Amino acid sequence: MITFEDVVKIYPGGSTAVDHLSMELPTGKMTVLVGPSGCGKTTSLRMINRMVEPTSGRILIDGRDVAGQDEALLRRGIGYVIQHAGLFPHKTVLDNVATVPLLLGKTRREARAAALELLERVGLAAEFAGRYPAQLSGGQQQRVGVARALAADPPVMLMDEPFSAVDPVVREGLHREFLRLQQDLGKTIAMVTHDIDEAIKLGDRVAVFRQGGHLAQFGTPQELLEQPVDDFVAEFVGRDRGLRSLSFDTAADLPVSPLTDGGAELVLDEAGRPVGWRLGGVVQPTAGVFTKADSLRMVTDLAIMSPVGVAVRVGADGTADGLVRHHDLVDFLATRRDRRAAEQEA
Repeated sequence: MITFEDVVKIYPGGSTAVDHLSMELPTGKMTVLVGPSGCGKTTSLRMINRMVEPTSGRILIDGRDVAGQDEALLRRGIGYVIQHAGLFPHKTVLDNVATVPLLLGKTRREARAAALELLERVGLAAEFAGRYPAQLSGGQQQRVGVARALAADPPVMLMDEPFSAVDPVVREGLHREFLRLQQDLGKTIAMVTHDIDEAIKLGDRVAVFRQGGHLAQFGTPQELLEQPVDDFVAEFVGRDRGLRSLSFDTAADLPVSPLTDGGAELVLDEAGRPVGWRLGGVVQPTAGVFTKADSLRMVTDLAIMSPVGVAVRVGADGTADGLVRHHDLVDFLATRRDRRAAEQEA
């Protein structure tokens, strides 16, 4: 657990970067710090590993005040990932990842063996080991940066806008890979981003900062979307927060209609898998397929984008087993909203 106790950071000249920050980042979870530029989120992150010293207050990791620990030893036990990966350009990928294990006393053979395993874990084949950072794409460099941060198997990781320098398609893949890694490893992670969508997607907890270094709200992504504490938070998380909140519920309880009730002909292949909709004698391919495990937001998107306003549910084997028309989806969401409102009043 990372604990901020009434932490203040005032820079020379009187500029307040962080103003009486108190919060607890839970063990084994990912906490994302988000807010507009200059709100103190990066300063807060860097105070954890003492790259920045607080003016007052305390920061503790598992109950130990970081101020009383040797800076070098503290940082060796904390993984750190930054924009553009921050790799050593004169070292190969393998030696970049092996840097920290070598500092911790492993032999070169042991460090390189561990580095190869980590490269595989972050989705890079062994063939990349002998390359230099300049020979890698931006997304590949970020994977190496994550592998290097994991090399000492630190219980805590700090990530400063690690995915902001890559294009949206690559970023989406990195998100999936990192969520898979975190599910396996269960690190205590503090991450900074300016992207509220990224914060909502990756964070178990989200800390929203406002200008002046004030913590505006701290909670789960769902709490921020459904119960913003004030207009600033509501505006920051976006006017479409109601749609975003559908990402947290699956379609498991969503009722479906028979395959013949779509209002148009659903074309299936010989195995019963959806091919498309027959419209005006032409079969239009459809991507509107979901399973019970998919989110309500995904089903909503599919129904809206469908040429006939219908999403198709499939089973584990890909065969179609029911339809959801957009107006039935609206009715379901309205009933769900009213039920939740009644539960909150009770």
